[in-house]
Amino acid sequence: MVISRSECETLDEQDPLRDFRDEFTLPPGVVYLLGNSLGALPRRTAARVAHAVESEWGLHLGASWNTAGWWDLPQTTGDRIAPLIGAGPGEVLAGDSTSVNIFKAVTAALPLRPGRRVIISDLDNFPTDRYVVEGAAAALGDYEIRDIGTADGALRLEEALGDDVAMVLLSQVDYRTGASHDVAAVTAQVQAAGALMVWDLCHSAGAVPVDVSAADFAIGCSYKYLNGGPGAPAYIYVASRHHDDVRNVISGWHGHAAPFDFEPHYRPADGVRRFASGSPPVLSYTALNASLDIWERVDLRALRAKSVALTSLFIDLVDELCPGLTLASPRDADRRGSQVSYRHSDGYPVVRALVDRGVIGDYREPDIIRFGFAPLYLRHVDAYDAATTFAEVLSKELWRDEQYQRRLTVT
Repeated sequence: MVISRSECETLDEQDPLRDFRDEFTLPPGVVYLLGNSLGALPRRTAARVAHAVESEWGLHLGASWNTAGWWDLPQTTGDRIAPLIGAGPGEVLAGDSTSVNIFKAVTAALPLRPGRRVIISDLDNFPTDRYVVEGAAAALGDYEIRDIGTADGALRLEEALGDDVAMVLLSQVDYRTGASHDVAAVTAQVQAAGALMVWDLCHSAGAVPVDVSAADFAIGCSYKYLNGGPGAPAYIYVASRHHDDVRNVISGWHGHAAPFDFEPHYRPADGVRRFASGSPPVLSYTALNASLDIWERVDLRALRAKSVALTSLFIDLVDELCPGLTLASPRDADRRGSQVSYRHSDGYPVVRALVDRGVIGDYREPDIIRFGFAPLYLRHVDAYDAATTFAEVLSKELWRDEQYQRRLTVT
């Protein structure tokens, strides 16, 4: 055996992040490896949301837009997210969904490169990114989408770049395999070609080092590794050098320069605030800010070190216990996010069998079994237990049980 469970317990005792596990509610008997889809619940969240409901809303009513800071939540929350992605104050606005923010970023970026009519999109990206690019290109008209990726016939980025490219949209970490781009190198490559760089950080922020300070735009969600809760506000980063030149095409009242003057025509607010549109969902912001209280105390270097340790340990154990299984994630930790994926032709029933045995991962078409490692609340013993359970399900072919063949509505 690569390592014993007792040795994993010793590593957990030495873990500088070990106390953060107590900040989260985790069901007994469960190894939760789905933080890359929905992060665990911080213990403090329920009380914070209850206070917002019972006191801020229940007692103070509309006065809380001022007294509780509701009006400024998009900016104040964005400023708390900014250090987690390498952005500066006033460069991040929290709000809306990832899809809406992709649309805002794409439609703001394209006019900054007049005469260039090509958008580079990654066929390996999460589908919503490609779908929104298609919608934005159709809405603005006369734009070509040039695809890159691993599909047959797809171009490589260096082949796709040219003096006709306006912008490039990529994810830092691939949602299926966990493969990670070098943000600084790719950003420099794109900008050297005269195009704008837009990053999707949904599978990286809160799990791997992120520095978008050289990029032009970025978007991300907060319900995965950042533990903001289901439906938590997403966010958009806009480099300060673009603030005076960009336009938010969803030009709502909250992004107006003087909303309470009730002017009949739109006049954008200064800075990133112009990317606000509608009323902030206060209770969702409250839950997210409860989690950000935790994140403000996290050493991000220690977080990455633990992520590498957990994922590497899991890979080593599965290599030994499940010979012949195909690893879909990069073995090189520098090229891997906080996720380990395997290929298996019957991946779906395998995941169902694992869930019934307390190991919560998930499945992505066509053949990917995913395990997300959230370093704040996962332990080395969790990686050990998950690997040994995985080996049992495969070696005994427990996944062949008929009950695991039936597809659930949400998988």
